Amino acid sequence: MDKIKMTTPLVEMDGDEMTRIIWKQIKDIVILPFVDLKTEYFDLGLVNRNATDDQVTIDSANRTKELGVAVKCATITPNAQRMEEYDLKQMWKSPNGTIRAILDGTVFRSPIMVKGIDPLVSTWKKPITIARHAYGDVYRDSEMKIDGAAKVELLVTYPDGSTKTQEIFNFKDSGVVLGMHNTDKSISAFARSCFTYALDTKQSLWFATKDTISKTYDHRFKDIFAEIFEAEFKDKFEKAGIEYFYTLIDDAVARIMKCEGGILWACKNYDGDVMSDMLASANGSLAMMTSVLVSPDGKYEYEAAHGTVTRHYYKYLKGETTSTNPMATLFAWTGALRKRAQLDGLKDLEEFANKLEKASIDTIEEGTITGDLKNLIDIPVKNVVNTEDFLKAVAAKL
Repeated sequence: MDKIKMTTPLVEMDGDEMTRIIWKQIKDIVILPFVDLKTEYFDLGLVNRNATDDQVTIDSANRTKELGVAVKCATITPNAQRMEEYDLKQMWKSPNGTIRAILDGTVFRSPIMVKGIDPLVSTWKKPITIARHAYGDVYRDSEMKIDGAAKVELLVTYPDGSTKTQEIFNFKDSGVVLGMHNTDKSISAFARSCFTYALDTKQSLWFATKDTISKTYDHRFKDIFAEIFEAEFKDKFEKAGIEYFYTLIDDAVARIMKCEGGILWACKNYDGDVMSDMLASANGSLAMMTSVLVSPDGKYEYEAAHGTVTRHYYKYLKGETTSTNPMATLFAWTGALRKRAQLDGLKDLEEFANKLEKASIDTIEEGTITGDLKNLIDIPVKNVVNTEDFLKAVAAKL
């Protein structure tokens, strides 16, 4: 059989632990037999990040800006335990955070829906995609404990030395105070990424803040989204037959519980953090969630929504067979291959990505599953297999 050809390479970012093992299995079993795969390989495993002083992460992100499409394996963000376990030079930052900052991107997460695993919200018939702004707000805040009576003020000092002050609160006793920020540049990048991805997936876009309460901070988000939509995307949305819809965050939460899905829901940083976990839980499993980072100028980095599955990796090191769900990592590969195909005009590669996703979903719906789905899926016959055998079943169907 002639393999499907590629013209432009993907940026391939390898990772850690059990997902690193699954990464190779996916390539060997369901991709390389069918595709003449072209990638530029970057080893983002913690050992190599430590050896290169994390330069490999920076290089992979910069190369993604040049080639336009990347696929990333799950990676370890080290804590004190990992510092000792891997004998690290320092507690390296999250690779996802580094890549996100370089691409100035927004993370989009969506469930992989299969028959037999019904969302806990009965009205959801189509996937709901969460777009999370990943800069600022409480995640880059400054906090202080107030030990007694005190007047707390905001102080702004401009380059020319002029200042502006505003009282926050006049404390009569002890308490706490928090300051947070965002930038027009980051909000604009968030808006453009959301509008771009909505057009790419042909989904209507919802965006919500609490501008009735936060009349300056949240209202700035609302205004920037509206300005960019009117100036750059309104006509494109009309031609695509989709809409942009703004509402308050509490109204959006109420509406989302009653809608059938099939929409893109853009959330500020904290809202997206909370709602993406709600969405994953309501749809069964993080292993059945896709994740893609999109920059405002249309660069794409696909990855699994979950971590490195450390518990299974330790079993693997003992020689034990694991039944780890590869679906999220598999869909990272199909997403990247499809986007590469679309950018390069390769219809056969795009069809391959679509067929691989269908084969994997059909395999589950016909009863061949990994262990995590045993108690989630409602089908008459369940054949629980290990990861390798699941991928071989997908390859046979493909």
